Amino acid sequence: MKVVIVLSLVMAAMAAPSIPTNIYSPASVYPSAFFFKAPPRYNYGYSINDDFSGNNFGHQETRDGYDTKGSYSVQLPDGRIQLVTYTVSGDSGYLAEVKYIGKARYPAYQPTYNSVTAFRPLPAFESAPGFGPLPIYN
Repeated sequence: MKVVIVLSLVMAAMAAPSIPTNIYSPASVYPSAFFFKAPPRYNYGYSINDDFSGNNFGHQETRDGYDTKGSYSVQLPDGRIQLVTYTVSGDSGYLAEVKYIGKARYPAYQPTYNSVTAFRPLPAFESAPGFGPLPIYN
């Protein structure tokens, strides 16, 4: 009986339709050279300068294949502008040069507390009039 069951399973597996080889895939419609062989080329930049909030920053970058050049800047809390200029050439890695424009300015120190505060003790606790001792219940 077991042999009949095993043979019937083998026959059913052989009779099942095989998976078609012409299944749709994006690679069959578009050649892989279309996606991966074109070297990247772009140039972009932006800049923000808001006097109300004090924000001043920007970024600019150019890429041609594996060579990338760019710079970005940000205004620091001390008033200086930090300018970073960078290059990436192939597998050389990220090479950056950092410069600071302007002079750091710090506001004059002003204590936030009153140093002339005199010590005064808290007033003594006084019980409210009209209340006698609490009754004792047995």
